[in-house]
Amino acid sequence: MKARLAILVMLGTALAPGCRRAETPAPSSSPTVALATPTPAPTATPAPSPTAIPTPSPTAIPTPSPAAPSAGAALLDPSRATERAPARFRVRFETTKGSFVIEVTRAWAPRGADRFYNLVRAGYYDDVAFFRVIEGFMVQLGINGDPRVNAAWQGAQIPDDPVTQSNRRGMVTYAMAGPDTRTTQLFINFRDNKGLDGQGFAPFGGVVEGLAVVDALYSGYGEGAPRGRGPDQGRAQAEGNTYLRGSFPKMDFVKTARVLKP
Repeated sequence: MKARLAILVMLGTALAPGCRRAETPAPSSSPTVALATPTPAPTATPAPSPTAIPTPSPTAIPTPSPAAPSAGAALLDPSRATERAPARFRVRFETTKGSFVIEVTRAWAPRGADRFYNLVRAGYYDDVAFFRVIEGFMVQLGINGDPRVNAAWQGAQIPDDPVTQSNRRGMVTYAMAGPDTRTTQLFINFRDNKGLDGQGFAPFGGVVEGLAVVDALYSGYGEGAPRGRGPDQGRAQAEGNTYLRGSFPKMDFVKTARVLKP
């Protein structure tokens, strides 16, 4: 569809594998044959409520750089997130399943790349859950474990970037609740989801190491409430990791996310 539709995680529909795009509403993953059970698209909780994938270059394994000195303050004050990202940089995610590396190319989506760079430098993704894992579609993360941090960032929306790359397998993109609503939530595509391209989902990077780790993230809870057994985003925002760990003990988490030295 040419017009982008506002997508709500719990209400939107995603294109299921094997369906035709022209036959399915925009908030779905890319279609090719018959319509299967709809899967909600990778989108963030609305603010009012509580190329191929780049290949790794043959260089030595980089070492993590230290977090920004003002990380604690930055987590509670989005107005500090103003640093311009490098033209290209990598971030290593250490998780409960292992590690993976995302390479970001700023030219693909400058606003998204800058926001991601500042969030990682502030330590935002440390101890963050992979709270929505849909097999054959995508994995979503970006709700902080501290409700105070969630409250601080819910209104810190950034304007959309033009879509210059496709949502192919391994590409990393912001979830959103409509135009110009990107904040902190991201998703990693498990497969080619080209149906999301025309809806404004602009990839800013891709997994270049450890995609098998991403594939292995626990998916047993499936879709979030009320459609499935997974977390309710409103409660996750308001109660943080107390709710997520208490109600979903098998859920995987990020341990740390660090920008790697060139």
